[in-house]
Amino acid sequence: MLFNSLTFVAFFAWVLAVHYAPLPWTAKKVHLLLAGYVFYAAWNPPFVLLLWLSTVVDWLMAAKLATTEDPRRRKAMLLVSLVLNLGMLSYFKYGGFLLENFTALVSTFGIDYKPLAPSIILPVGISFYTFETLSYTLDVYLRRSKPTPKLLDFALFVGFFPHLVAGPIVRPTDLVPQFATPRQATGRMFGWGLLLMTIGLFEKVVMADGVFAPVSDAVFKAATVIAPLDAWVGVLAFSGQIFCDFAGYTTTAIGASLALGFSILDNFRFPYAAIGFSDFWQRWHISLSTWLRDYLYIPLGGNRRGPSRTYVNLMLTMLLGGIWHGASWTFVVWGGLHGLYLSIERVLKAQFGEQAIWRTTGARIGLALFTYALVNITWVFFRARDFTGASRLLRSMLFIDRSGAPLLDSYALISAIATISALVVTHWFMRERTLHDTAARVPAPAIGMAWGMMLFLVAITQGGSSAFIYFQF
Repeated sequence: MLFNSLTFVAFFAWVLAVHYAPLPWTAKKVHLLLAGYVFYAAWNPPFVLLLWLSTVVDWLMAAKLATTEDPRRRKAMLLVSLVLNLGMLSYFKYGGFLLENFTALVSTFGIDYKPLAPSIILPVGISFYTFETLSYTLDVYLRRSKPTPKLLDFALFVGFFPHLVAGPIVRPTDLVPQFATPRQATGRMFGWGLLLMTIGLFEKVVMADGVFAPVSDAVFKAATVIAPLDAWVGVLAFSGQIFCDFAGYTTTAIGASLALGFSILDNFRFPYAAIGFSDFWQRWHISLSTWLRDYLYIPLGGNRRGPSRTYVNLMLTMLLGGIWHGASWTFVVWGGLHGLYLSIERVLKAQFGEQAIWRTTGARIGLALFTYALVNITWVFFRARDFTGASRLLRSMLFIDRSGAPLLDSYALISAIATISALVVTHWFMRERTLHDTAARVPAPAIGMAWGMMLFLVAITQGGSSAFIYFQF
């Protein structure tokens, strides 16, 4: 079920009606859990079984971990959780990828191995909910938190429909305590939640699908070299598309949660105003970057074992972050480039420190634009279907091959450049601000007019029922 569909509007209206009905709190939680399963089953009903399996096994293992002192038994229980979650993720998401690379490997030794083509369907959202349940058992194993006593509360945490299929990657300690007592939104909270849902849908339907997608799709589907200007505009358009699509989803999810009386942490903080790549990853997909930091980078040693080990840990973390996004070597390169950027940034900071010149407004803007340009280089590998297409596009962008012909018409060029420029300027203006505090300073009539205009544009924009990009991850 898509947020940007009439089916979801009817579904959400029903959920709100039952949630605010005079019913016992336990009955409302059961209803929210069933609503989550219905929401998920709208894609492929049998995959709800995977949700149940992950939920029950991790809840049982965590309960046993909390009462067991024998280190070997505790490690065995943790291993059950790891094997289940990572095993499901590996099979469904990486099974075909591993088989393809194994076939290529043995062929280098002259072995003509031709396996049957696998027919594995990727369960939507599996990368998100496996990381969420893993964090639960890992935290209990490390004694960072106590297990959730009620299976209903833990099941609702896993199956809570706003964050279920594309995040944010919510920690149990942030959401489960909110299920302990009855929750209903105040009037102000409810209104803000609906406004956030409108903003999220506007980002997805109007900006990502309406403005950016046609331009980026045309450029990345081109089978020949295109003109440098068209190549850059296409990649810039994808940078706008991927942000508006993913941020649009999480903004809608946060808004839906608020309308029900629950709070979910932000996942984006205007990342295209980042100054450097450490700053970028504190602003982009925050729930994933903090998960990788807490459960991978720090356990590997973080920056506590010397510079060389720090760079290795950074690279490993970002490489795994890349492969998390998809079963393709292009995603590995995308993650590797970010790891390289982070390592170079750390070297430069150690060598030159915080120079006074970089504190001026002009220098900060220049560094932000340079960061954004390098981010766009990485987006080529994120979006390209293969290395051939990525190479063709990069040769044009870097003026290595200028033989390409123009591809985009004047309207596409102007609309994409104007919209992405407005997006980047908005990110810079909001860099040290929050959306809530900024909106609080705007007169209510202006908010109402902007809200109405966004609803109107969402309603009239064609092609607004396409799936969110991050569903494939």
